[in-house]
Amino acid sequence: MDPMQITEAERSTYERDGVVCVRDAFSPSWLAFLADAVEEAIASPGPHLDDVTRGGSGRFFDDIELSLRLSKFRRFALESPAGQIAGRIMGASRVNFFYDQLLVKEPGTSERTPWHQDQPYWAVSGYQVCSIWLPLDPVPEEVSVEYVCGSHQWPEFSRYHFVDGSPYAGTGLPPPPDIETNRHKYKITRFAMQPGDCLVFQAMIVHGAPGNTGRHRRRALATRWAGDDARYCRRPGEVAIPTEDPGLIHGERLDCERFPLVWTLDEGAQPVLPNQKRKEPAF
Repeated sequence: MDPMQITEAERSTYERDGVVCVRDAFSPSWLAFLADAVEEAIASPGPHLDDVTRGGSGRFFDDIELSLRLSKFRRFALESPAGQIAGRIMGASRVNFFYDQLLVKEPGTSERTPWHQDQPYWAVSGYQVCSIWLPLDPVPEEVSVEYVCGSHQWPEFSRYHFVDGSPYAGTGLPPPPDIETNRHKYKITRFAMQPGDCLVFQAMIVHGAPGNTGRHRRRALATRWAGDDARYCRRPGEVAIPTEDPGLIHGERLDCERFPLVWTLDEGAQPVLPNQKRKEPAF
């Protein structure tokens, strides 16, 4: 796999803000491949599908761990540039795939995604943990995911169920601050995006998203990645991911069939030059 065009500016933005938008990261071939996979997933929902519309207009739903049951998502996780992008942005020498999540907001959906951190929901510790959020549809800025810049350095907050807003049991953590009522107090960033662009964000950054007031659906695949310092972590209280015990011991590396090692930094790897081209997959 060819080196990705990850610049020092993109790395610095990720470290400072906790999120960066990488433009033209995925080729049309990968997008077409993933679009077919998404249609298959929508037609055959998994056991953990959540419809979080809560009676509002439109429809907002998500499905998780698709790569465990659908071969196209497994292929995307193992063969697409996603793992390498995650590794180079995080400055990691090795990257494990953690899980994937399909998020679909139909046009006219009023329901917003509440402000939250991701990592408290997961049985993984470490700083080198991130997500890649890849849209398959154009995303105007006004319906984009929003991030509180620098909040990846904040402490851990309580997790809660998106479907009904109830807190997870037994976490012993404080509730998150009321971001929405006090937006003026924070530096909040969001991005207009085209298919092929992606967001890479650190797993502790506080983020949320408005409803989809546009005329087009907003399909996005979020893949989750873990680097050198990531370890399996049996957190107190209720945890969402993984949905089944992977058989790991607390503190172990994630290396197992469920969390495969996808990418390693080539020994003696050279800096990426601005004119290097991304590899086009042949399907």
